[in-house]
Amino acid sequence: MDRFFFTAGAMMAFLAVGLGAFGAHALKERLTPEMLNIFEVGVRYHMYHALALLAVAWAISRWPENHLNAAGWAFIIGIVIFSGSLYVLSIFGIRWLGAITPIGGLAFLTGWAILVWSLGR
Repeated sequence: MDRFFFTAGAMMAFLAVGLGAFGAHALKERLTPEMLNIFEVGVRYHMYHALALLAVAWAISRWPENHLNAAGWAFIIGIVIFSGSLYVLSIFGIRWLGAITPIGGLAFLTGWAILVWSLGR
């Protein structure tokens, strides 16, 4: 699983950089400042948690245990739901997606809690 989460983290970081560039260049003139800010928050948390996936991969290689896998999956779910909903909200203006964004935030928090708990044992 360490290779899986390392690959996922690298791919997610690649995607975050690409989306950040897309937002800075292609969306700057098309979105309101408020919507561009929402998009940028999505990119920021996307990158933070791509790096967290790299940390999970490293931790699994050092301390293999199943709980660390759960942290990695929680980060992936968080990126998809939290950042994904912010991307769609900002680009397409689908406001109801804002209601599911906190679920992604809870997935991020769960991932960090599992990581702390697993490594603290």
